[in-house]
Amino acid sequence: MRFAMLGSGSKGNATLIEHDGTRILVDCGFQLRETEARLLRLGVEPASLAAILVTHEHGDHLGGVGRLARKHRVPVYMTYGTHRAWKDPDVPHLIRFSPHQRFEIGGLAIEPYPVPHDAGEPCQYVLRAGARKIGILSDAGHISSHMREMLADCDALTLECNHDPQLLRDGPYHASLKLRVGGDRGHLSNAQAAGLLGGYALARLQHLVLTHLSEVNNRPELALAAVRAVIGDELPGLRCADQELGLDWCEVV
Repeated sequence: MRFAMLGSGSKGNATLIEHDGTRILVDCGFQLRETEARLLRLGVEPASLAAILVTHEHGDHLGGVGRLARKHRVPVYMTYGTHRAWKDPDVPHLIRFSPHQRFEIGGLAIEPYPVPHDAGEPCQYVLRAGARKIGILSDAGHISSHMREMLADCDALTLECNHDPQLLRDGPYHASLKLRVGGDRGHLSNAQAAGLLGGYALARLQHLVLTHLSEVNNRPELALAAVRAVIGDELPGLRCADQELGLDWCEVV
């Protein structure tokens, strides 16, 4: 089992998960040519994708899904609420589901779970292959007990560290946008993300990737410092995903 990222941040997000010949893309917030180029950079032909899983309808996550799915005939999975909010739903194969509904794609078991975000019916995902587990959490304003339960005992975790509260407070955003980003249905701060980790035994965790860092309201060194203050310096797989470079393949063994 392995995973990679095409890019992570407010300009576009997409995560690849692969196991035993099944390749799944979680979100696609890039234009078609950019998506194809980033996939090929990771050695992936777009037509080889088994599915695109969508978290919610915001453009940096859903903006490139329609064109990619139509050109390469890739099935698209999303919640009923995300589908109702989607402005480009004409794709060859669309599967809608409840955010509490588990399903399988090839050799991967998919477990969506709801998150608090200002969207129609947002969810995030846990993906399993045998005993291995990859958790994805982004675009959430706070962490619920159900989210904590879903993300316990991961072998790999991609975790939103969107903003540093002081940088957000003192930064250039309009007051209403600051309230949205920092609110209960906005985005996780560095401290909130670190707080999730503080409740876990991390013995299984091989990879911890910090994602969706704001280019205006955060810096990688601040996100890493907040997390290290909770988990220490012992995890070699701790890093930040990049907006332009994404993240190269990470093996989960």
